[in-house]
Formats: sequence, structure tokens, C-alpha cells
Amino acid sequence: RLGDYSARRLEAAAEAAVGEAGAVPIVMGYCMGGLLALALAARRPEQVRALALLATPWRFHAERAEHARLLGTLAEPMARAYEALGEVPVDALQVLFAAQDPLLALRKFSRFAGMAPDSAQAQRFVALEDWLNDGIPLPLAVARECLGGWYGVDLPGRGLWRVAGAKIQPARVKMPSLVIVPAQDRIVPPRTAAAVAEELPRVDLMTPALGHIGMIVARDAPQAVWSPLAQWLKAQGGSAC
Repeated sequence: RLGDYSARRLEAAAEAAVGEAGAVPIVMGYCMGGLLALALAARRPEQVRALALLATPWRFHAERAEHARLLGTLAEPMARAYEALGEVPVDALQVLFAAQDPLLALRKFSRFAGMAPDSAQAQRFVALEDWLNDGIPLPLAVARECLGGWYGVDLPGRGLWRVAGAKIQPARVKMPSLVIVPAQDRIVPPRTAAAVAEELPRVDLMTPALGHIGMIVARDAPQAVWSPLAQWLKAQGGSAC
């Protein structure tokens, strides 16, 4: 379950990092990783000096609620379909992302067909696609919790999401926090991500005019996201390298 990722793996990793570095780290999470980072900060505040959340969903029904509920209805059918495997394959997960914009693949690969094969533009396209498709299968229990618990009934947004028995409540996360909400995000609707900033008590908010993937790889990302993020990390006593 998700609690295993957070309570067993992430908390153990943070403890090891504190021991190795002799200092409490700044923790940063992107998308689903932001939820796990938030759980770490809520459960083990002594292990987190500051918290940065990038395109992290929180109130799943704040925007496009019917679409979120539709994804939630897929939890049990998908679990039954892949019960023999014990996990949801990467290709099945990619279908869920593709459903956000069914014509996106047609548009982008049509553009790719017009690029010179040895051009820098084509090489960047291939590198990005390799990154986007380099996923790992999702254990069934995690898939159920993410689709059914997060999207289906919005446990985080309703203050009911628990990790290893503990409710995860942003209002109790007292360390400095940064929330970055890409204003053009189609994977995590902006209001879904901005909601966590409304609950964190010591928060800075950034809303770059980029998308969920673009905030990482777009031409404007270094100026719009990377540099301000590095400055914020440095202000919290971290490295801007």
C-alpha cells in the first residue's frame, strides 16, 4: 500500500539522509511524489527542514470532479483485470494519461514526422518520450488507493487520507513550504493542486504559465520554474546546484 512507500521506505530513506549528511534535508515531490513528500512532512517533521510540492494534487474534486470520479470507478475493474499479475502494467497506466487528451499523440507524432531525423529537435522529442514512458508497474493495492481513494472519493481533499493510520493534514505541517502550480496543467488541474496551498500555514505559491510536463522540460522552464525554485531552496538553507 501507499503507507508502505511512505512509512517504510521514504521515512527510512529520510532517516538515512539525516544520518549521512548530519543535517535535516529539504524534501521535494513532483505530482504523486508530492503527496508522499507531504505525508513524510506530516508524520516525521523532524526529518524535513522545508517542503516543496510541484504539481501535486490534493483536493481531487476541486476541478473536473466528474472526470476524477470516472477514474475512481476504474479502480475495482482494473484490479480484477490484473489480479493474476498483482500489479497494473505501465501500458495500462499510460492509457489513463492518454485519456486526458485523446488526440495529443496524433498531434505530437504528426509534428515529429516533419522533423529532420538527425536534428536536435528530433533528439529532444525522443528523449522526452523515453522519459515519459519509462514507468514502473503499480501494485494493485496502490492502484486501488490512488484511483478509488484519491480520485473516486477524494480522501485527501476531505481530510480523510491516512498513511499508516495517521491522518495527513497540511494544516499541521509547520515547516516552510513551496507549492508550484502549473497554470496550464491538464494532468493535475490547477485548482486541485492549489488547494494544498490554502491549508499549509507557511507557504509560498508559484503559478508558472506552463503545463504538467512543461514545467520540467519546456524551453521556458529554467526561467519560470528552475531558477525561482533554486532561489527558494537556497533561502531555506539548501543548495541551488
